[in-house]
This record gives sequence, C-alpha cells and structure tokens, in this order.
Amino acid sequence: MDRRTVFDGRLLPWLLLLPQLLLTLLFFYWPAAEAVRASLFTEDAFGQGSVFVGLDNFAALFADPLYLASVLRTVVFCFAVSVLAMAVALLLAVFADRAIAGRLVYRTLLIWPYAIAPAMSAVLFLFVLNPRIGLFGRWLNRHGFDWDYTLNGSQAMGMVIAAAAWKQVSYNVIFFLAGLQSIPRSVIEAARMDGARGWRRFRTITFPLLAPTTFFLLVVNIVYAAFDTFGLIYALTQGGPGKDTETLVIKVYRDGVINQDIGSSSAQSVVLMLGVIVVTALQFRFMGRRTAA
Repeated sequence: MDRRTVFDGRLLPWLLLLPQLLLTLLFFYWPAAEAVRASLFTEDAFGQGSVFVGLDNFAALFADPLYLASVLRTVVFCFAVSVLAMAVALLLAVFADRAIAGRLVYRTLLIWPYAIAPAMSAVLFLFVLNPRIGLFGRWLNRHGFDWDYTLNGSQAMGMVIAAAAWKQVSYNVIFFLAGLQSIPRSVIEAARMDGARGWRRFRTITFPLLAPTTFFLLVVNIVYAAFDTFGLIYALTQGGPGKDTETLVIKVYRDGVINQDIGSSSAQSVVLMLGVIVVTALQFRFMGRRTAA
C-alpha cells in the first residue's frame, strides 16, 4: 500500500528548505559573485581603492606563461589523481565484495581514511616519505635512491598525486562497492555458466554495469582534485620546489593572499570555476548519453 505524508499549506516546505538555501547562498553563490566582481577590478598601488579594468585581468592571465604552465600542471594533476584513486578503489571494492571472513571489518578499514583531515593526511605522508625523518624516505636514501622531494620537482608531484589519490580512495570505494552490490547476482551467475570467468567476466559484464557509478565518480574526482586538494598540497610542498606542484588553487592563494593581487587571483578563481563547470557539462552531455545507452 502506498502511504504518503501530506503537509498542509505551502509555507512549511519552504521553511524546511530555508537553512540549506541560506547556506548555499552564503557560502557558494555570494563568494562566486564576489569573485566575478573582483576579477573586473584592480587594486591601486597603495591599496586605498580599486579601479575598474574590465577583462584586462583575464587577458593578462592568458598572456602569462607561468599561469599557462600552472593550467597544464593542474590538468595533469587532476587526471593522474582521478585515474589512480578510481583504479585502486575499484580493485579494493572488488575484493571487499567477495564472500570472505571478516569482510565487514575490511570494509570499515577501507572507509576510515576518508575521515582524516587533509592536513593530517599530509603529516602522515611526511612521516613516511620525508627524506630526513620519513621511514620510507630514509630507507630509499640508504639504498642508493636519491630521494628528496624538496629539491626534485618530479618526486614532489608524484608524492602529492599519491597523497591526494590515497585521500580519495575511500570515497570511491563506498560507491564502487555499492555499485557492485546492486548488480543482480543472476546476471553474474548466468555469465559464469556461459563460461565468462575472471577478467573476461569483469571486463564484459561487471564493469559495463558500473558505468553510471564510474561516470559519477569521474566528475567528483576531477572536482576534488581541482578544488579540494589545497590543504594537502600546501601542507606537503607549499607548491614547491619552485612551482613544480603549484596547481591553480595554490596559485590563487599565493597571488591573492600572499601577493595581495586580488584582481588577478579573482580572475583565476573564475577561470577555474568555469573550467570545472565546462568539464562537468561535457561529461554529462557526452558520457551521460553513452551511460544511458
């Protein structure tokens, strides 16, 4: 029997939505609108006022080779973090979905890292990979591998990619595990009876059925890597050595907070926001059709 709860009047639904609407307006739309406004102005040399410059801040950005290098670095970083975090999570979810003793304990342990704050995740990686105090970092140097991410940009980028992916793996495991459990067992059994086993069954049956979950996580991981890794990167490398790990979100902070170039920093924020919106829209437009098909 279909039971529904009906609320009298039209005011109550709006009252229930009001806290979320206020939070969205206060912490999302208002800062975004302020960033757009500030991107059209520049501060005078003494910080006593602002001058309207239109799109000059955006033109200066795309004429700056350092900014273009930061854009490329961010694209590589987002791609690497998304692929690594999703691949590891899918592997762990497949094993956690098996009927083994203690699987509830394993699933809980896989989810726990997501609750760790980004700064604490950075501290954990410092204790492991720091060339002077890190357990694995000192071991590498003792065995002839020249490991020092404070001087080697490639090593620093590899470390922040690994740290950011590790932080996101738990989130991905939750959704991949839920997707695996939603696949009808009759489909898996039918494939097994038809001779599809192991990797072949996963490639032809399981993974295609996970397409909606994979599509959703791809969008979430790109947004996470672009926006939510500031604390992790800044605590690990502060964008260094040099600018080798300076992604767009780090550059926005440096230019706006440290260098006090509010106009350029706001323009960078707007470009980053628009970039994520465009990528998300393209994914929903093209990949969403394929998923629905």
